[in-house]
Amino acid sequence: MTLMENISEVTEFILVGLTDVLELQVPLFLIFTLIYLITLLGNLGMIILILLDSHLHTPMYFFLSNLSLVDCVYASAVTPKVMAGFLTGDKIISYNACAAQMFFFAAFAVIECFLLAWMAFDRHAAVCKPLHYTTTMTSTVCALLVTGSYICGLLQSSIHVALTFHLSFCHSNVVNRFLCDSPPLLALSCSDIYTNEIVIFTLAACNVFFTLLVILNSYLFIFIAILRMHSAEGQKKAFSTCASHLTTVSIFYGTIIFMYLQPTSNHSMDTDKLASVFYTMIVPMLNPLVYSLRNKEVKSAFKNVAEKVKSSLSLAY
Repeated sequence: MTLMENISEVTEFILVGLTDVLELQVPLFLIFTLIYLITLLGNLGMIILILLDSHLHTPMYFFLSNLSLVDCVYASAVTPKVMAGFLTGDKIISYNACAAQMFFFAAFAVIECFLLAWMAFDRHAAVCKPLHYTTTMTSTVCALLVTGSYICGLLQSSIHVALTFHLSFCHSNVVNRFLCDSPPLLALSCSDIYTNEIVIFTLAACNVFFTLLVILNSYLFIFIAILRMHSAEGQKKAFSTCASHLTTVSIFYGTIIFMYLQPTSNHSMDTDKLASVFYTMIVPMLNPLVYSLRNKEVKSAFKNVAEKVKSSLSLAY
């Protein structure tokens, strides 16, 4: 496609993807297909498990079910297009599809930031103020926190998309990434992107610093409470849970900070691609494992549901 002089002439973009090496296309397709299937099965399975088992109808698992839903949408906004590119070699994405992908990707990334923060706050309330837990984390409070997360995500994403696709793209239509995102699209624009950079930096900084403040503050008090525990087994269990959560938080927030809290001129697109893989594909796949499969309540619920299904099948035959 020739260089564009006006945004109205742009009808499609070309996503460069992760690599042009032909020998790697099929292996990468298989790898990302496996990652995507694990992501969907793990997160959808978690949602179903939480719905079926009444023992999991608690604030913690309410947040976890929403996190699983977010991860499904989050991964689905990006991964299928990447897989199709590996399989068919078609790396073209229409102008409207690019805007839609960016909208859902950005919206659910913000929602995930807030959900991670509320999960840390929930654990703080459970560990540090157990006697007041039921009055602190009521169903109304949980619903408001989750609803607020979705509103913030959708609103901020709308702002990002509106500002980005209001620009003129005249340098090229080749996006040096495997998804439509602000940094690579801004690099293609011949418009003044100063306002976009300020808005992206400000919103990302507010999201990251606010949610990280909630997480770090919650865990500070959790660690203090753990150190006061007299049971070594209780301390070990609590530290293990915190370590898993903080590991995922570190990966997710580390890549977000790396990607968005620096000027566009400082971005290395090849490095950004690798960082993008982590928070668009790896983190959604790991979340069910990190937050759930090491949890005795989830294992017990899975065992109960499996036994019920087995009994039902036995009666049917």
